[in-house]
Amino acid sequence: MCGVFGIFGDDRAASLTQLGLYSLQHRGQESWGMVSVSPEGVARATRAMGLISEASTRNAPLDARLAIGHTRYSTAGSSTIENAQPILARSRDGHIALGHNGNLTNATELRRELEDQGSIFSSTIDSEVMVHRIAKAADGAPETRLASALAPVEGAYSLVAIIGDTLLAARDPRGWRPLVMGSVNGAIVFASETCALDIVNATAIREVERGEIIAVDANGIRSIFPFERKPSARCVFEYVYFARPDSRVFGGSVDRARRALGRQLARECPAPSADLVFAVPDSSNSAALGYAEESHIPYELALIRNHYVGRTFIQPEQAGRDAKVKVKYNAVREVLQGKRVVMVDDSIVRGTTTRGLVAMVRGAGATEVHMRVSSPPVTGPCYYGIDTPNREHLIAANYTVDEIAEHIGVDSLGYLSLDGMLNAVPDGPEGFCHACFSGDYPTAPPTDPDKLRFGCGC
Repeated sequence: MCGVFGIFGDDRAASLTQLGLYSLQHRGQESWGMVSVSPEGVARATRAMGLISEASTRNAPLDARLAIGHTRYSTAGSSTIENAQPILARSRDGHIALGHNGNLTNATELRRELEDQGSIFSSTIDSEVMVHRIAKAADGAPETRLASALAPVEGAYSLVAIIGDTLLAARDPRGWRPLVMGSVNGAIVFASETCALDIVNATAIREVERGEIIAVDANGIRSIFPFERKPSARCVFEYVYFARPDSRVFGGSVDRARRALGRQLARECPAPSADLVFAVPDSSNSAALGYAEESHIPYELALIRNHYVGRTFIQPEQAGRDAKVKVKYNAVREVLQGKRVVMVDDSIVRGTTTRGLVAMVRGAGATEVHMRVSSPPVTGPCYYGIDTPNREHLIAANYTVDEIAEHIGVDSLGYLSLDGMLNAVPDGPEGFCHACFSGDYPTAPPTDPDKLRFGCGC
């Protein structure tokens, strides 16, 4: 999962892009980057490891009216500066830049084909495949070249790109990942989530539709639909965990969706003997509020999060997740002492974080811990942009609910049902990808999933 941002038509394009990326930091915190194009047509890339706040003061932005940016969360491959985005390349027709959110399921085959034709890759990310294909595309309008490059691509992509002096945005024909278009002072802005529009005072116009390519340049805005439209497969996990609660994605409010998930969870998995409800902050706050509202059990702040520590789920290595859990949370003993509690989280993926948190809550004096999860058990890998590539890493794929409850140390464990989740999210229950919960993949899974490990864009 990554965040992308692009803007055309404002003299502050570079600084606005950097500002927009701050609002998308939750979608990727391993590296960030920006490509800006000066009025003279000079393109420059700025890329750095870590958070935007850690590096931005050392990288003064270039005056520009055109820029794109990216925050990276690697779903495979190494976390190195070579794999940071946006990618900037120079071809016979000028510069090409691209920032990508998603995963290409046939990237290995496309890369091998390009290498057989003499292409040399500088990274191990699938996104670079698209850059090479753009460079090889026949002359024509930028949107036509991008369409040609994307024609054989399979999998998930919501991307922003620059070809010459044109800003482009594209979304795959199934629409796995969100992408929204807005405007500010006459400039056109694209972003993964509306919270990035808010920070630059842009007004949302509409979503980029699935299978659509939008081009913006000095001549105005153009839109094409060059691909056969496929059934919608919006990632439901965006509502469950990834997106910020103040955002609207896929046309719906994330906060309202999570509250609805929590209310449905309370109906399906009540805990009538509990004294209080609390969230595993911050992504579960809204779901826990919904649970408390529906069950009429008081909501309390029993876990405090250290906001100077990033999201543990999107750490690339397990050791990093374990270390950050220890410094990320602290229990409020005065709230928990002697209480029977409902602990609400959005998901249990590997189980290691949850087990440590339950031990912390018990150590603070809770007499009973009832775990409630506002999504179904994660039982399958994702091939479309989430770091769950192997079933052996998924606790629910290998243990029953009772066994998981015993493993994490809770008195009871309840998950939201698949139907309950899909009926709770906006515009449900149809049109969502829920393969990681149900095993119902919108596309045929790769024949050799390990091939994806050579690298990915986000």
